[in-house]
Amino acid sequence: MSRWGALLTFAGVVMLLRSTALTALGARGVVFDVLAFATVAWALRDGAAWGASFGFALGLAADLDSVHWLGRHALVLSLLGYAVGRLSRTVVRDSWRTQLLLLVLGTVLHQAWTVAFEVGAVEGWPYLAQRVLLAAVVTPPMGVVLLSVLCHGSGQPWFGHAAVESRPTS
Repeated sequence: MSRWGALLTFAGVVMLLRSTALTALGARGVVFDVLAFATVAWALRDGAAWGASFGFALGLAADLDSVHWLGRHALVLSLLGYAVGRLSRTVVRDSWRTQLLLLVLGTVLHQAWTVAFEVGAVEGWPYLAQRVLLAAVVTPPMGVVLLSVLCHGSGQPWFGHAAVESRPTS
């Protein structure tokens, strides 16, 4: 399967999960930010260009799925995909600590950006803080477990090795 086919298939699965299974969790107050998780996972695996492309495609699909103006999710997810993709070549991608940290940062960034548009006034900031904190507590541990299942379940390395080689210092 080509990269574009894999990108569109994964984005479709993420959008299907977001609009079906995860809405039941959201109704109970559990916020699993599947958009940030998928963007971080794809960018860790394929780098900056593919991370930004995936983030943009997924964000655009999320914007079309929601009832707000286009670009809200697409902008932040493409920037998140690019930033994580740039970092992915220099960090240990198979480390659960790295994955956890990147998922925390990605979730906080995505939730703060998207919820800020809903809140608007200063009176809504406690709701914003609560939603961002809840997503930052739920998404990273669940994401690390899902990435572990993906890596071990496929039987082959999902991330590969970092491209940076260490050199002796003079």
